[in-house]
Amino acid sequence: MKHKPSQLVSMSFFGLLCRNINNVYHLVFFIIGVSIGIVAILCFNSLSFSLQALLYPVITPITTLLPPPLSSSRPLSVTPPPLKVISSSSRNTKFNSTSIKLKTSLMHNMSDQELFLKASMVSGIQDFPKQTVPKVAFMFLAKGALPLAPLWEKFFKGQDGFYSIYLHRHPSFNVTVPEDSVFNGRNVPSQPVFWGTTSMIDAERRLLANALMDLSNRRFVLLSESCIPLFGFRTIYDYLMNSSTSFLGSFDDPRRDGRGRYSPKMWPVINVTNWRKGSQWFEVHRELAIHIVSDTKYYSIFRHYCFPPCFADEHYIPTFVHMMYPQLSSNRSLTWVDWLRRGPHPRTFGWNDVTDKFLNHVRFGSTCVYDGNTTNTCFLFARKFHPSSLKPLLRLSPLFLGIDT
Repeated sequence: MKHKPSQLVSMSFFGLLCRNINNVYHLVFFIIGVSIGIVAILCFNSLSFSLQALLYPVITPITTLLPPPLSSSRPLSVTPPPLKVISSSSRNTKFNSTSIKLKTSLMHNMSDQELFLKASMVSGIQDFPKQTVPKVAFMFLAKGALPLAPLWEKFFKGQDGFYSIYLHRHPSFNVTVPEDSVFNGRNVPSQPVFWGTTSMIDAERRLLANALMDLSNRRFVLLSESCIPLFGFRTIYDYLMNSSTSFLGSFDDPRRDGRGRYSPKMWPVINVTNWRKGSQWFEVHRELAIHIVSDTKYYSIFRHYCFPPCFADEHYIPTFVHMMYPQLSSNRSLTWVDWLRRGPHPRTFGWNDVTDKFLNHVRFGSTCVYDGNTTNTCFLFARKFHPSSLKPLLRLSPLFLGIDT
């Protein structure tokens, strides 16, 4: 069968059109297939991620924060209660500290001038880290051994992270301290101290400067080897932390043992009307501690003109604080001492003196003002106690410290 030329042209055109339509269909189906594949892959990845999250959840690390400072939950009594055994429930009330006590050496090679300069530049209370537990620095100024150390060991037991200890002893004193003792490794670089000289206040400032290096130390207590605590750690800690002022005695004594020790050579920097006397054993907060180690003006006057019968440890800090920072002190000491017997030294108490009646008198036999309120809890520490008093003190420690022996 023969086709006409016009028919051949029509058939060629129709065949070409059909082939083009088929190619379009193939392209469309290809695009649809690719789209379906992409969607399937995305769905599979999403499902895989969900299963992974379900089977292997992400665990967020728990950040442990240091506990906040303790607040006093017991009002200060104004009537002297008798000593009584602390109940077992009270004994088990301890600080919930998560901090770890680190045994680090306090020794360094700085001179006093370098040490005081560095300490005067450390941060004050305004830069205190919010998550750091404030500590009390217990600074012991001793000749050598600490005969009452077992009593202090009981006092500090279980309170790690809430206190620091600093020991200033004669540089030649060398004794092995057990590794598990709270006094192990707590000696600071020291120099010889001679009674009645400015070397005494050098040692006090040296202790303060070393303690200021720890930014967590907020209160600073000066003690001797013959001092004892009159209450348990928590009572003393709360008493200090809840107070806005420092505790150091400063009064005008017109007698020979007061103004009679003033040297006219101190004028005009120090006038006799500003001359003050007070107990050597003080407790100061961080701000005042920085002021004491930073002072060069008044310290220099005492160093040049205060010699026996002028005793710098009884006059320098009381006079300095009275003249420069009277608003920072409550103007009384927290360390009880018996000066009823006249002489250069207070009374020393031995074995036969330590009774529950005697301790009750020392703890609650006075009246004072604590942050605007009248109280009979005026002293937290006492001295001087002979080494022979250790055994009766340990026997009575559950009564006045609230701890097991």
